[in-house]
Amino acid sequence: MNVPTFKIKEVTEEMLPELKKLMLKYIVDFYKCPQPTDENLTNHVLYLLENPQMGKQFMIQVDNKPAGFATLYYTFSTTKVAKIAILNDLYIDSDYRKQEFGEELFKFCLSYTRENNFSTMSWKTAVDNYVAQSLYDKMGGMNTNQKWINYEIIL
Repeated sequence: MNVPTFKIKEVTEEMLPELKKLMLKYIVDFYKCPQPTDENLTNHVLYLLENPQMGKQFMIQVDNKPAGFATLYYTFSTTKVAKIAILNDLYIDSDYRKQEFGEELFKFCLSYTRENNFSTMSWKTAVDNYVAQSLYDKMGGMNTNQKWINYEIIL
C-alpha cells in the first residue's frame, strides 16, 4: 500500500491555474455561491501575491497533485495591540478528505502565524459544518461565540 506524500507550499503565480480550480470547487460546489468571473478570481489571487502584507495562500499537494488550499488574511487587534491572522479558507478536495490533510494544512497555518509573531489566528465555520468543527476542536480551537456576536452587512 502506497502512503501518499504531501507538501505544503506558499502559492506562487505559477500555481494560479491549479489554485483557481480548487477555489471554484470551494466557492461553487462546497459553499454553493455564485461562480465568480475568471478575471475576478485571478485578480483576487494576484492581489495577495502582489500585496503579501495583506495575506497569504498556501496549497497542499498530495503526490504532486493539488489537494487543497488555505487563505490567511491579516488585520490588527487594538485590544491585543498586535497583528492577527484570519484563517478565511481551509479547503481539501473531496478526493483527499478523511486522510488528515486538512489537519496538516491547519497545523501549517498555525505554525506560520506563530513564526511570524501574530498574536492570534481566528476563523469561522458554518454552524452545520460538523466535519470542520470536529477538526477545529481537535486542533484546540475554542468557539468564542459566547464572547462576541458576528455581524455583517451584505452590500
